[in-house]
Amino acid sequence: MSETLGKLRRKLEPLLRRVFHFYWWLARGMTLGVRAVVLDDTNRVFLVQHSYVRGWYLPGGGVEVGESFMDALRRELIEEGRIEVSGEPALHGVFLNHHISRRDHVAVYVVRQFRQDRLPEPNPEIVACGFFEAAALPEGTTPGTILRIREVLDGRPLIPTWR
Repeated sequence: MSETLGKLRRKLEPLLRRVFHFYWWLARGMTLGVRAVVLDDTNRVFLVQHSYVRGWYLPGGGVEVGESFMDALRRELIEEGRIEVSGEPALHGVFLNHHISRRDHVAVYVVRQFRQDRLPEPNPEIVACGFFEAAALPEGTTPGTILRIREVLDGRPLIPTWR
């Protein structure tokens, strides 16, 4: 009996995640999110694939009520990729995400100092993740993800720098 319930649960979980994600997307107001261009020592970029939407994305997610951008970034990287930020990420820019809705603003950070050991298992919503060469990103990498990676690797900051 428990084996049958386990099979049913494994089949229903992805569907329920999609339904809840779609409901959340329709019911929410303006949202704030964070994404990270995580680069290793050889400039390979870290990407994630979610169970509820197709494609490869920069890791990140929503900023919770009362949470700072930096706290959200650190939390999301641990949840999605077991990545613990050890330095101060650089703000790349803040973007209006027209792909999802006209209400979403996403802060994109560049993370070069991190570690990936002794952390909890990634979120079950992540079906795949890993580091990829920028010239050989996996099929299905979203256009926005490719654009942000190119901007960062080409050294084109999108925010003014004051000293």
